[in-house]
Amino acid sequence: MKKKKNKNNIRYNPLIIFGFLFLFVIMILRLCQLALSSEIDGINLKQLASKRTTKTVTLSAKRGTIYSNNNDVLAQTVTSYTLIAYLDPKRTIDKKKPQHVVDKEKTAEALATVINLSKEEILEFLNKENRYQTEFGKAGKGLSEIEKKKIDELDLPGIDFIESYKRYYPKGDFASYTIGYAKQTEDGSLNGEMGIEKHYNDLLSGEDGFIKYQKDLNGYKISGTNSIKKDAQQGKNIYLTIDSNIQFYIEQAMQKEDESYDWDWFTITVADAKTGAILGTASSPSFDPNKRNITNYLDLLVASPYEPGSTMKTFTYMAAMENGVYDGNETYASGTYTTTDGTVIGDWNRNGWGTLTYDKGYAMSSNVAVINIINRHMNSLMLRQYYRLLGFGKKTRISLPNENRGNLEFKYETEIYNAGFGQGITITPIQMIQAMTSLTNDGMLLSPYIVKKIVNPDTEEVIIENKKDEIERVASTKTVQKMITLMDDCVNGIGNTGSGYRIDGGELIGKTGTSQISDENSAGYLTGKDDIISSFSGIYPKSDPQIIIYAAVKRPTAGSQKPISNAVKDIVTNISKYYGNEDSKSSTIEIKDYKVDNYINKKLDNVKTELETNNINYIVIGNGNKVIKQTPEKNTTITNKDTVYLITNDNNITVPEVINISGKIAKNLLEKLGLKVVLNGTGYVTEQSIPKDTQITPGMEITLTLNPKFNTE
Repeated sequence: MKKKKNKNNIRYNPLIIFGFLFLFVIMILRLCQLALSSEIDGINLKQLASKRTTKTVTLSAKRGTIYSNNNDVLAQTVTSYTLIAYLDPKRTIDKKKPQHVVDKEKTAEALATVINLSKEEILEFLNKENRYQTEFGKAGKGLSEIEKKKIDELDLPGIDFIESYKRYYPKGDFASYTIGYAKQTEDGSLNGEMGIEKHYNDLLSGEDGFIKYQKDLNGYKISGTNSIKKDAQQGKNIYLTIDSNIQFYIEQAMQKEDESYDWDWFTITVADAKTGAILGTASSPSFDPNKRNITNYLDLLVASPYEPGSTMKTFTYMAAMENGVYDGNETYASGTYTTTDGTVIGDWNRNGWGTLTYDKGYAMSSNVAVINIINRHMNSLMLRQYYRLLGFGKKTRISLPNENRGNLEFKYETEIYNAGFGQGITITPIQMIQAMTSLTNDGMLLSPYIVKKIVNPDTEEVIIENKKDEIERVASTKTVQKMITLMDDCVNGIGNTGSGYRIDGGELIGKTGTSQISDENSAGYLTGKDDIISSFSGIYPKSDPQIIIYAAVKRPTAGSQKPISNAVKDIVTNISKYYGNEDSKSSTIEIKDYKVDNYINKKLDNVKTELETNNINYIVIGNGNKVIKQTPEKNTTITNKDTVYLITNDNNITVPEVINISGKIAKNLLEKLGLKVVLNGTGYVTEQSIPKDTQITPGMEITLTLNPKFNTE
């Protein structure tokens, strides 16, 4: 009998069993790899998990503020807003509190009263289909706090703002090339593009901080978990050497001349004669960094070298003196000079003035005088070495971007002669300022600077401070005194080339310059009457130099020196009065420096005696018998024309009158008395919001209206 097959007897294929076992082992090994390895397929597992469970919030660093030497704000970061409108009705849950634009006509009509768009233009944005939200183009960006407040007060449903930051320049077109500008990048940060904003971008930017924490599925911090915080390092504040008043005088003078003359460009710079600090510098055409209406992105002060012309004769003469080959009484025949290759080089008056001494040749700005000095007594090496000693052909390393070193290449006979009177070589105004410091510091060359200090706003620590920096002695006292005499004769002598710069009292001295403009299409020069660069390098006052002024203008109307001479005289007159030299003849009175002592906690009578002994003016605030505060601070160097303010231990001190006092001094004084001071304008105080003799109370705020004290018109 046949046995029945057992249907429950299942037979497994060994290959299938082996296959399953193999896959199981692979899975176990993979699991072990995942458990034990920190990186799989190039992916860091820990970091991947962290990104999914960790949230990082950026703490933005605020960009530093740029100030003038008077503590006026020149560049600051302010909150900016972008206007948006929510269009999707799904945003609204409670119809009584709509979260989207309900009435587009009403919304458009209301917004048109604030932003620079018409009702119809706004409706085009609001009527866009299938949009969750919309913005309003350029007109809806960069809104100020005031504009935001006006829109908020309209109480329009569905209207909101995106907050960001922008750079704001309170004085507009003012020292624009020096300050430069910063603009917002795609990631929302501010980046310096020109001037100080660019040169110190990293210091101004600071460093963002962050907060990291573990988050739940909704993105909220998990209770009980730790967070990691790194505070933002705020951008550093930068204080320039620019004096707001002097800068204003420069800008005002250039604007005045712009009404009567045309030019390709015009630049003027004023420096402190004793330190090399730049007190003011401006160029035309200029721009408003808030609008960025820029036509030229290069700063004429440092970045656009040009042939300087006869202002270089000053340094050619100095080179001859320092090499011991100059005799001012030696004579030559003026008019023209023919080189060995037949090239004829002439004076600006090609008929000449007959036989002249070298001294007179300087006053008449004679090219032939320079040629004869070089031909008879010097060579190219002597001239080039001395030019380089003064800093020409090298960067001054002033704290501004794109500085150009210029060109001192000259080799052949004609090139050497041309270089002696400033043709065929190129310089920058900052190099000219640097070279001129040797004449105001007894032959010591100073390094020019434009940043006074850089301060950490969180700690008030001064991290960088610039002061007078002596490079090296480049001229003897004898050379300096001789050049001062020659420059004096150039401006104040009768019939000389600089006579158009003479001011009452004769304290402005200097040298004029006129250079031809090279023809870009040939090896020669343009010959049109306007195709020149006129310039002037000057010192004021000659008896005790306080400022160096350099000005240059390209293609002035009809080739005139007038725009420069008018502007320079206006600026110098204003500065002389700003510095207290209202009587131009008073410069014969010796001006002495005086270092302010520490008078705090000293008896008033003793302090008064000390100041009177040194012929220092002082004003006492209060009826106390002991000094508790003072301005200027101790160790400040002033002159016998300045005033020291002494605040005494009187419990009933009232508001003093500060009319006709410079804004800087008035602010310093009033803040020491406990007042909060708001300045409107620059210059001297013409109005104060709180009258004198008013009792001072805690938190009192006073507004001072400032205006230039002197007008040259």
